[in-house]
Amino acid sequence: MARRERAPLSVAEQAAFDAWLAGDDRRPGALLRMQAIDMASRAPAEEAPPQPMITRRRALLWGGASAAAAGIAGLAVTLQAPRAQATQRGEVRLIPLPDGSTMTLNTDSAARVKYRDDRRLVELIRGEAFFSVARDVLRPFEVEIAGRRLTTASGAFRVSRLADAPVEVTVQQGQLSVTGGAARPVVLDANSRIALRAGAPPAVRPISARDVERDLAWREGKIAFKGETLEDAARAFSRYGDPRVTIADPELAREPITGLFAANDPAGFSRTITVALDATMTRRGDEIVLSRGASH
Repeated sequence: MARRERAPLSVAEQAAFDAWLAGDDRRPGALLRMQAIDMASRAPAEEAPPQPMITRRRALLWGGASAAAAGIAGLAVTLQAPRAQATQRGEVRLIPLPDGSTMTLNTDSAARVKYRDDRRLVELIRGEAFFSVARDVLRPFEVEIAGRRLTTASGAFRVSRLADAPVEVTVQQGQLSVTGGAARPVVLDANSRIALRAGAPPAVRPISARDVERDLAWREGKIAFKGETLEDAARAFSRYGDPRVTIADPELAREPITGLFAANDPAGFSRTITVALDATMTRRGDEIVLSRGASH
């Protein structure tokens, strides 16, 4: 960060920086966090700290290549964490927390930070969040969601609370315990996922690192599918913005979808579907209708 601020990087230095940034999916967030801390430390106390000057092209990478989420409101950075945080539809926000941890909120999400001297607690009210937790053995990090409590000393994990879907937790690093509800406590290790349904016993599923990346693709402005139906995919795009994708043919709606798509480009996604599934695409104002055959 300091080298980039001192002077423009040479071609060789820029290539080395790009390779470093693409080498680990934690590095863009680490760079953003360091810039946020640096800007906050230099800002006068009476003034609001300025936004960190990192371009979206440098901050959002997928597979070593630039993957800017152009239509999404961007990866905003909030330098201090007040009690309530929320994102609008299409917005992704990285929020440094007082202890050096970070919380990234996905589109249309809300959380409440409840830090005290003796505890680190965040309540996820709705939506989806990714937590990168700094170690503090005296104050475990806790997330409250739908009557459950997720607890870790350090690590990285994603929590989602979407309408008409069970609460889902994916652990990328560290170990996470789940308590509350009628079920017994459950422990999740890295590369594992759990769905929490009311009245049903939770079952931990080990998953691959690639599946974890798929769950976290939204941090880079992407949506990843692995066998979800086209109807589910259209619903996922609707979380991020218009135009809305509607499936007019029930058989087409049940087709499985696999791939990585830009969250802000439902039209590009729909064009891909017309080729891959022999479908027809019709634009009606803020709606894209996908169907099979010209009769629709």
